[in-house]
Amino acid sequence: MPLIKKTDYDYPKWLFNGHLQTIVPGLFRSHVTLPFERERVNTPDGDFLDLDWLKNDSKNLVIISHGLEGNSQRPYMIGMAKQFFSNGFDVLNWNFRGCSEEMNRKAIFYHSGATYDLDFVIQHAAKDYESIYLVGFSLGGNLTLKYLGEKRERNPKIRKGVAISVPLHLESSSVQISKRENILYAKRFLTTLKEKVAKKAVFFPDEIPVGTLRKIKTLKDFDDHFTGPLHGFDDAHDYYEQNSSLYFLEGIRVPALVLNAQNDPFLSDKCFPVKIARQLEAVWMEFPKYGGHVGFSPRKSEDIYWSEKRAFEFITGDQ
Repeated sequence: MPLIKKTDYDYPKWLFNGHLQTIVPGLFRSHVTLPFERERVNTPDGDFLDLDWLKNDSKNLVIISHGLEGNSQRPYMIGMAKQFFSNGFDVLNWNFRGCSEEMNRKAIFYHSGATYDLDFVIQHAAKDYESIYLVGFSLGGNLTLKYLGEKRERNPKIRKGVAISVPLHLESSSVQISKRENILYAKRFLTTLKEKVAKKAVFFPDEIPVGTLRKIKTLKDFDDHFTGPLHGFDDAHDYYEQNSSLYFLEGIRVPALVLNAQNDPFLSDKCFPVKIARQLEAVWMEFPKYGGHVGFSPRKSEDIYWSEKRAFEFITGDQ
C-alpha cells in the first residue's frame, strides 16, 4: 500500500507514443483566459517572487508549482488552475525565481530542491486560509514532495499534495533526458537556461563564469557548472543526491499522490519505485501506461485533461 494498480486514463489513439503525448499538448493546447491577479512579494534575502492569484473568497487554497523553465501561465498550469477555480477553490500559480519574464535580483535562480521559496510562498498565503493543497509538475513535483517530506516544521494547514510527471530520482532522469531519442527536449531546456545564465552573468560576473557556457553540452554539464555551485552544492551529483524527492518520501505525513506515466520520455526506471510504494503509508503512487510528460490529453478536446481530473479527485476525496 498504497500503489494504485488500476487507472482509468484512456489516451487519444492518434497520440500513439510517449513523445506525441508529451509534445502535442505542450504545443497545441488551447489557451484559456482566467482572471489572474499578480502580486509581487519580496523574499527575506532581498529577491522577489511573482504570484498569480485566482480568488473565489474560498477558505481552501491550491498552490501550483511549474516545471523546468516553465512559468505560472503555461497551458498545463492554467488548465490545473481552471479545474480547481471553477470548483470553488482559490488558486495560486507561482513563478520560480527568474521565471516571470523578469530577471530576479540575486545570482541564484531556482532549482529542484529550493523548498525555501515554496515554504515562503505557503507562509505568505496561509493566513487567509483554513486548508492548503499543493500540486506540482515535473521539477515542481519534485519540489512539492521534497517539501512535504523534509524534517521541518510544516504549516499545519497543508492537507494533501499531488506531484505529476515527477523525476523522483534526479541523476538518472538527467541521464534519461540526454539520451539520443530525447535530445530535442534537452536542447530546448539548455537553450533557455544558457540564455538566462548569460544575462545574469552581466550583473554577477564574479559569481557566474559565463566563459564555461561553451563547454555545456548536457543538462548534467549545466548542473555541474551552474546549478550546483551557484546554490551551494559541490557539483551535479551532490545537487541531485541532496534534492531527489525519492529520498524524502518516507517523511511525508499528509496524503500525497505521485502520478507518473510509464511512457514518460523524461523519467528513468527509478521514478517508478513500486517496492517503495508498497511500504509507504501516506504516499499513493499511480503509474498509468500512457500519458507522456505533463501530457494526459483527453480523448475529446472539450474534456478536461486526465491529470487535472485525477488531481481534483485525490484532493477532494477521502484519502
